[in-house]
Amino acid sequence: MHFDLETALVIGSALTGAIWLLDILWLRPHRQATAETAPAPSGGGAAVATESANRAGEPWYVEYSRSFFPVLLVVLILRAFVAEPFRIPSGSMMPTLLVGDFILVNKFAYGVRLPITHTKILETSEPKRGDVIVFRWPRDPSLDYIKRVIGLPGDRIRYVDKKLYVNGKLIETSLISQYKGRGRYAHPYEFEYQEDLNGVKHSILLNNGRRGHDYINVVPEGHYFVMGDNRDNSNDSRFWGFVPEENLVGRAMFIWMNWDFSEGSIDFSRIGTPIH
Repeated sequence: MHFDLETALVIGSALTGAIWLLDILWLRPHRQATAETAPAPSGGGAAVATESANRAGEPWYVEYSRSFFPVLLVVLILRAFVAEPFRIPSGSMMPTLLVGDFILVNKFAYGVRLPITHTKILETSEPKRGDVIVFRWPRDPSLDYIKRVIGLPGDRIRYVDKKLYVNGKLIETSLISQYKGRGRYAHPYEFEYQEDLNGVKHSILLNNGRRGHDYINVVPEGHYFVMGDNRDNSNDSRFWGFVPEENLVGRAMFIWMNWDFSEGSIDFSRIGTPIH
């Protein structure tokens, strides 16, 4: 079952805010009026009696709403419009991102959107070739995916024999070394290459023991073609199509933690690593 934190924050903020506002406009004045007609306790003035009665008669749900509303609202604003944390669950973006990496995503990089409806209310910029982006998977928008932008609207993409061409130009790669992954991520047939995606240099993995999946297509307007850096172990646009602009969530910025639950280890060396 998928838990939608964004929806929960919106509902929680609206509910607690409404209760707090209702208390300010109606419940609290009613309690104060009742307190003013009650006999004042000995040894205290009318103001003390009113405040004491008001607090004593305050319902628990009003007290909780007054306490939680500002917190929920701040978290909602930061998460919806500024930045959102994500955890990497698979190796499709190796070696750039590893399983267990916790990353921070810039939510306003590609436009400010309303929560839940994802309606864009402010234009900022558009994805560039080479950006690492988070998006809602077109086949199931409840799932968030992370890949690298390879093709922009109108680009002709050709991936044949594990060689990438964009608009007829071969994207240059150079061998770095055999990839030395950790533990269950080590594979004797994987090699690390540096790819120069029109000025954006980053590492990719190619598995010489696996046959490549050839692909040729043109990116339609309002869509993007994405691939994982682990080219032979990535479920990406080659298999399920393009990413619509309205499915964009944000641009990955940096790694703020690495904790591989399966291995029970934390890699402190990855903390603060920028994502290129």
